Amino acid sequence: MVNNHNNALVDSHCHLNKLDLSEFSNDMDQVLSAARANGVERMLSVCVTFADLPDLYALALKYNNVNISVGVHPDEEITHAEPDANKLCELAAHPACVAIGETGLDYLRTVTELAKERQQARFREHIRGAVLASKPLIIHTRRAAEDTLSLMIEERAALVGGVMHCFTESWDVAKRALDLGFYISISGIVTFKNAKELQDVAKKVPLDRLLIETDAPYLAPVPFRGKQNHPALVKYVAMALCELRGVDYDTIAAATTTNFYRLFGL
Repeated sequence: MVNNHNNALVDSHCHLNKLDLSEFSNDMDQVLSAARANGVERMLSVCVTFADLPDLYALALKYNNVNISVGVHPDEEITHAEPDANKLCELAAHPACVAIGETGLDYLRTVTELAKERQQARFREHIRGAVLASKPLIIHTRRAAEDTLSLMIEERAALVGGVMHCFTESWDVAKRALDLGFYISISGIVTFKNAKELQDVAKKVPLDRLLIETDAPYLAPVPFRGKQNHPALVKYVAMALCELRGVDYDTIAAATTTNFYRLFGL
């Protein structure tokens, strides 16, 4: 069991408020206790809709090792006004908030040009909000890499940087994001046997630009694939990276934790 500070981990992207707590006796304390017992010293619980914010604020108030973000996921349906840069900047002033997002583009189920344009407009506002707030971006991209990178360039996302979360794109896309000053975050998908392209990317990302995450409660790593993910399991992502890159656990732990604190100004 991993439990010393020298090889402490950070889960750079999870959704604590989305967990099914029945697995943990309906007690969030047990989730964080399991994380701590497995060497996870901090986690970033990421916002996907403004409706998340009361729960995220409460988590950050109760647990001093939980940080949060502010943003609206590209897939989220909104019945009220779309988020604008000023509102995002205002919400990001919360003391526990370290980033804007998750934001980006997701064309998996987006079939009309109008729907794509709406996502693009939302993404632009998030980048502008991040620049106003001087906080990094958490970017989600799925089947939209070219448009994602183009908007990042057009809206000057490099001014604040950020992370390409749960990365599943090619090395070419990773390299272009790295060139814009972004970090690459690897999730439990890297442990899947068929994730050969991602495994190749995970070998190539410079050690000082690498993050790890669970995206809990989703995408549990092998040997827990198909079950609920939670922050304690981020160590399996770290172990997979050790094997892929031929380095020891302390190297991955120290680098990814240092990178997290550097990126998010903690």
